Amino acid sequence: MIDLYYWPTPNGWKISIMLEEAGLPYRLKPVNIGKGEQFAPDFLAISPNNRMPAIVDHDPPGGGEPLAVFESGAILEYLAEKSGKFLPREVRGRYQVMQWVMWQMGGLGPMCGQNHHFSQYAPEKIPYAIDRYVKETNRLYGVLNKQLKGREFICGALSIADFACWPWIVPHERQGQKLDDFPDLKRWFLAMKARPAVAKGYAVGRELREQQPLMTDEAKKILFGQTAAVVR
Repeated sequence: MIDLYYWPTPNGWKISIMLEEAGLPYRLKPVNIGKGEQFAPDFLAISPNNRMPAIVDHDPPGGGEPLAVFESGAILEYLAEKSGKFLPREVRGRYQVMQWVMWQMGGLGPMCGQNHHFSQYAPEKIPYAIDRYVKETNRLYGVLNKQLKGREFICGALSIADFACWPWIVPHERQGQKLDDFPDLKRWFLAMKARPAVAKGYAVGRELREQQPLMTDEAKKILFGQTAAVVR
């Protein structure tokens, strides 16, 4: 059994979608990031970067004590290896997939995140910052659209690269992007959305966010005012 420490955000959806696609049993452990539950000592022992998602696998390959994994890219790779799905074993295919997972981790996710912050959450609107991140998001959409030309999925076959990237395209309207400008990306996005396991993974914990809206003023202070003091 896998414990999934989670909140319904793009990084959380990556893992719930992967678990559903791989058919791995898991228990949901909500981490309310708007209330600061990611700073609890018990969670920091699992995720020292005080970020969700994280997992604890109570039946890791090779046996032994439960294994904790944090960082969504590492979790995706771990679950792929555990299940034997969505990550090729041969070196060329494997590293094609891992390149695109790293592209999402280092580019698409952070740039879209800054886009969200400055356009949606910042206390004052800074035109330069908004323009900078909307344009960079647009560039990254173009990179992904080009990669998807002639391919059903990002690396040909369905992989953890698709699970990593898809959740970050979900809020495209909030990011100032039009999917019609990226026809191959749009085709892929809609095909992924239609997958039952993707839909199920995307729906995990939806009621948590609906019951308690994330972006209260207090939540913003918790999420956007962190220093090194929170991990001491």
